[in-house]
Amino acid sequence: MATGTTTSADARKASPLNPRTTHREFFGFPGSVTVMTTTVAVLYTWYFSCNERDGCKLPLTAARWQHILSGAKNYQTYLSPQALKYYTMWWLWLAALYFILPGSRVQGVTLRNGQRLTYTINGLTSFLVTVLTAMAVYAKTGTAPFLWIAEHYFELAVSSLIFSTSLALFVYLYSFRHSSVEREGKPVVMLALAGNSGNPVYDFFIGRELNPRIGSLDIKCFCELRPGIMGWVLLNVSFAIKQYVETGRVMSSMWLAIVPQICYCIDTLLFEDKVLTTMDITTDGFGWMLSFGDLTWVPFMYSLQARYLSFSPIELSTAYTVFVALLSVSSFLVFRLSNSQKNAFRTNPNDPKLKHLKFITTESGSRLLVSGWWGMARHINYTGDWFYGLAQCLATGFGTPMTYFFSAYFLVLLVHRNYRDECKCRDKYKKDWDRYCEQVPYMFIPYVI
Repeated sequence: MATGTTTSADARKASPLNPRTTHREFFGFPGSVTVMTTTVAVLYTWYFSCNERDGCKLPLTAARWQHILSGAKNYQTYLSPQALKYYTMWWLWLAALYFILPGSRVQGVTLRNGQRLTYTINGLTSFLVTVLTAMAVYAKTGTAPFLWIAEHYFELAVSSLIFSTSLALFVYLYSFRHSSVEREGKPVVMLALAGNSGNPVYDFFIGRELNPRIGSLDIKCFCELRPGIMGWVLLNVSFAIKQYVETGRVMSSMWLAIVPQICYCIDTLLFEDKVLTTMDITTDGFGWMLSFGDLTWVPFMYSLQARYLSFSPIELSTAYTVFVALLSVSSFLVFRLSNSQKNAFRTNPNDPKLKHLKFITTESGSRLLVSGWWGMARHINYTGDWFYGLAQCLATGFGTPMTYFFSAYFLVLLVHRNYRDECKCRDKYKKDWDRYCEQVPYMFIPYVI
């Protein structure tokens, strides 16, 4: 008997769980190549134009560009097998701690195939064990290992670039193992919606597989939180030790730069389970973009302020120190309190502690906050996040604009994330999103933008 319904096989054929990508981010192939070459060039340029020997000055004159380009010819000086060995040991150390240390088992969000992956939450414990190990190394050997890290920063950065690129190539090839095979009507390998274009360069860049795993180790989640975040802390501490050895103390400017960054890293690990709901984990594939970003860009570009202050120590006035410290604390509170309110409401919207919050209910059943922190602006957490980063740049004074790259880059990153969030929400909630925007008209700063 003919009916108006389709069989499950027909439905899968019409709407497969791993459809071919039609919309390519970053303008597809040309954009992916541009991003890869540009970010690596920035990493290279910011080291050779901002270092202990040459200072940290703009503009880059013809002579300075000649010096920078000449460094490319002497690549043997920063391709260090020793640094690559130590970086690989660092990654494997943290991977071993992931398997060895106890931790709670938490399920991630429901994927489009109906499955929920399980994650071991022990990032903070891994960090504490690593800190204790570093303290033991310091007690036994003194400052030498940390000074080696500070003095071989760029060799380690290049090693992380080699490692992150190799890892991205591995997970790209690994994604083909069963991606076309289905089990009980579901693909064995879940691909990212944006990473199945068929163009190998673009898919390698954006990430083909959604959640590449080796056993219980989720490679994407691990790289998001462990080697880069903790490496950022290790670099900052090493630069502070370098300043202490050379000047006899750690100056206020260094404290203002590294303490907020270390607190930010600890906060990320403390709320490790909340990362499982972010777009990086739920939506994006793991390719070169995330591999390079997590393992190279975050630790080696975000530690720029501490690296600069290690060879250009600055003594700040008391008034300026208080101003930067207050900006840092207040912006962090905006970031943390807004995120905590969102997470609490998402976990249990009926919690009596949240009864004062107003919300609208969408046709899909979701509830969108229109009061509290989220009544002030649709992305108020981004605002706190950006000003928090700006405070760390202000700690370096005004001797060079190069240390403010972190703030400028972070602004571009957050604006891009805002655009992606807005597009995703508008597509998901449709007319309800327009209704929400009428009640919360500002994106970042109330009454401004």
